[in-house]
Amino acid sequence: MTSVYDAVPEEKISQASAIVHHMREEIGKAVIGQRPAVDQVLVALLAGGHVLIEGVPGLGKTLLVRALAKTFDGAFSRIQFTPDLMPSDVTGHALYDLKSGEFRLRKGPVFTNLLLADEINRAPAKTQAALLEVMQESQVTIEGRPMALTLPFMTLATQNPIEQEGTYPLPEAQLDRFLLKILIGYPSEEDERAMVADVTAGQVGDALDVAQVQTAVKPHTLVAVQHIVAKLRVDQRVNDYAVRIVRKTREWPGVAVGAGPRGSIAIIRAARAQALLAGRDYVTPDDVKAIAVAALRHRIALTPDMDIERRETDEVLFAILQAVDAPRL
Repeated sequence: MTSVYDAVPEEKISQASAIVHHMREEIGKAVIGQRPAVDQVLVALLAGGHVLIEGVPGLGKTLLVRALAKTFDGAFSRIQFTPDLMPSDVTGHALYDLKSGEFRLRKGPVFTNLLLADEINRAPAKTQAALLEVMQESQVTIEGRPMALTLPFMTLATQNPIEQEGTYPLPEAQLDRFLLKILIGYPSEEDERAMVADVTAGQVGDALDVAQVQTAVKPHTLVAVQHIVAKLRVDQRVNDYAVRIVRKTREWPGVAVGAGPRGSIAIIRAARAQALLAGRDYVTPDDVKAIAVAALRHRIALTPDMDIERRETDEVLFAILQAVDAPRL
């Protein structure tokens, strides 16, 4: 156990946990239901990672991002990815000013705190790569001039799981840069009733309403919480558990491509954030189990036979979790 893990006082853990729970409560004022998705987005934010959200249109992905941005007074931008979108439309570009005779930089929508990359698989590979480079390095280079992004910075990319015509699927190497892949499904009947009643009560049109969401924390404080999460204690046995899960994906029948080392790293990073949500300063095997599927479902590929049999990636991952013994602490 390294000394850095012991550096976070219990009081700070309690304060950080209270902040996160306040953020979750505020998001719940705008987003009805979808608790697992909300928690996983918070986990990724606390871990300083990016997420790929998959779900059919109309399930509240944009509303979730806008509500999240408001909870920490963060800037929000949205890019609608299309086949004609250019890399400069994402990052920005230099413009020649005729009056001054100088080039001026016009910053792109990536200069924000929360970036919603809507239907990222509809843009060509060159444009996708421009965004993924920003995600990896947290900076943009325009005309040879590097510019750091304001922290916290998080990309939430969406894709439609059904309509694949005219899309450019993300390569495995680029998918690996997302900390989590989150699936948003249809709401329960009870949640859908509440949603319909809330959205149609005295409101004209279907504009997204986050007016009731209050700011819970300032951006600089959220960055401090991220640093606290990075220092939460991880027992070596828990660390080994995450590694054994990932290595199991490389030898499991029906898996053509297993997860790489980034998968193990992603699990531990996300498990730390999961522990903070539970108000703890240490990670348990249950934290690993809770987040492992979201951290790995985009990092493995099934064999063609499994696809023909319509076997799901999540089904395989749950089987792997059952097969790998969790340590007893």
